[in-house]
Amino acid sequence: MRKLGIGLKGQKILDLGTGAGFVARGFALVGTEVIAIDPSKELIEQAKLLEEAGGATRIKYEIAIAENTQQPNQYFDVVAAGQCWHWFDSRKALQEVLRVIKPEGKLVITHYDWIPLKGNIPELSEKLILKYNPNWKMHGGNGFYPQWLTQLIGAGFQGIETFSFDVMAEYSHEAWCGRVRASAGIAATLTKEEVVQFDEEHRKELERMFPGDPLSTTSVFCYYGKTLRH
Repeated sequence: MRKLGIGLKGQKILDLGTGAGFVARGFALVGTEVIAIDPSKELIEQAKLLEEAGGATRIKYEIAIAENTQQPNQYFDVVAAGQCWHWFDSRKALQEVLRVIKPEGKLVITHYDWIPLKGNIPELSEKLILKYNPNWKMHGGNGFYPQWLTQLIGAGFQGIETFSFDVMAEYSHEAWCGRVRASAGIAATLTKEEVVQFDEEHRKELERMFPGDPLSTTSVFCYYGKTLRH
C-alpha cells in the first residue's frame, strides 16, 4: 500500500472498526498518526493490551461507529477499514468517510478470507457451521466483493484500484478451531452450549480428515484490497 501513498510516515489515519487493533498497529509502527475507533469497549481494551505488547505507541483509541466517527471535517489522509466493511451501513459510512477525509485522501478497504474449495479445510468447517447455523449467509465466499465497488463509485470515489493475492497460512488444530469458533457464524450467533457442541465436533472432524499438525492451508486464504481516492 505504501507504493500507492498509503501508510506513509506522518500521515493521519482513521481506522474504522479497529477490533483488536491489528490494522491500526501496522500503520502506527511505520510512524503514522492513528485514531482507531470501535463500538466495543472490550475490544478497545484488548487492542490497548496488544499495542503495549507489540511496541506501537502512537494510537489513540475512541469508542465510536463508522457511520458516526465523531472526528473533525477533512482531517485524515487515509481512512482504513480492515475485515469490517460488511458490518457497516455502507451508505452512511461512506457519507461519513467523505466528511472526515481530505479532498485528496484515500479510503482503504481490506479483507482476509478463507476460501472453501472442494476437499479443503475451510470447506469442512463451513459445512459444519451450516449444520449448527443453517441461516448463516457468509459461506461459499471467493474473497471478492464487487458490490463494494458499486457502493464506492456511487458515492463519488475516483481512481479506484483493486488487488488480491493468495497466501499460505499454517494453523495448529487449536488455532484453526479458535479462528472458526470466533467467527460470526458461531460465537456471535449460537448459544454457549451450542458453541461448545460445535467446537467438540469440529475438533473431531479435523482430527479425522486432517490429522497433521500444523494444518497446511496453501492457497486457501485470499486478501482483497481496495485503494480509493476521493
